[in-house]
Amino acid sequence: MSLLAGCGQRDETSKRPSEDLRTYDVAEEPAPPPPMAPPPPLVRAEQGQASADGAGPNIGVSAAPGVAFNYRYAYRLANARIQAAQEAHAQMCEKLTIARCRITGMRYSLVNERDISASLEIKLDPAIARQFGKDATRVVTDAEGMLVDQQISGVDMAPTIEGANRGRAALQDDLERVTRELARPGLSSVVRDRLLSEANQLRAQIRSLGEQRQAAEDSLATTPMSFFYGSGATVPGFDDERPIASAIERAGENFQAAIGFLIVAFATLLPWALLVGLLVWLWRRLGVGTWLMRRSDEAFERQA
Repeated sequence: MSLLAGCGQRDETSKRPSEDLRTYDVAEEPAPPPPMAPPPPLVRAEQGQASADGAGPNIGVSAAPGVAFNYRYAYRLANARIQAAQEAHAQMCEKLTIARCRITGMRYSLVNERDISASLEIKLDPAIARQFGKDATRVVTDAEGMLVDQQISGVDMAPTIEGANRGRAALQDDLERVTRELARPGLSSVVRDRLLSEANQLRAQIRSLGEQRQAAEDSLATTPMSFFYGSGATVPGFDDERPIASAIERAGENFQAAIGFLIVAFATLLPWALLVGLLVWLWRRLGVGTWLMRRSDEAFERQA
């Protein structure tokens, strides 16, 4: 027992210095952090499907101070559902009142005998822009449509505003200096005219910088958002799942178009062909050609 106790005491004694070094040696480098877990593998969505939230790629864009964002969405729907989706988006904006959302443009047009193209442009509160885009996309996916393109771009307006403020401050100092010089007595007319011209130029530059700053602040106050709607059998960016059937359909459409062209051409040229045939028949029936030839021969004989 004493032997075991002595061994245990020696083991504890041998461990204590190393533990003390690890605990109190400030010169020792810290232990490296544990390795990070690898990111989850990317899962490719099935063809023709949007992301899980129905709003396209989850890029996680958030409003940043001094950044003016611009949102653009493009959807593909059936012809009969484009107008309903466009109207639903317009009503979503109207429910927010003009204080937070304004409709600035709307278009609906028939591209050809089958396809429809439409657009809607709004300006809304930057704080709700991202969520509004998600809700608008969900309306389209619920109508069995899909998001085919999404663009969110931003322009940092903070440097523009700061530069305009610094420029205005420097110009204001110069204007005050010129004003003090104009107040001095005994100035000649030449010097006074030069100072007045310089003061007018400084005021014009101050107004220009003020307008520039105001435009930058206005761009931060509202966020433009554009929606584009289209229809068609093939969605841009996706492969056609029925290449042979689509080729046969296009061939049939081209054949029908050719038949329609021939019918139009025949209907257009037929009256003129009948008129020309009638004139030729009258020419021969009445003997106008023979009479003209006889008169021509008689005139030639008289001249001879």
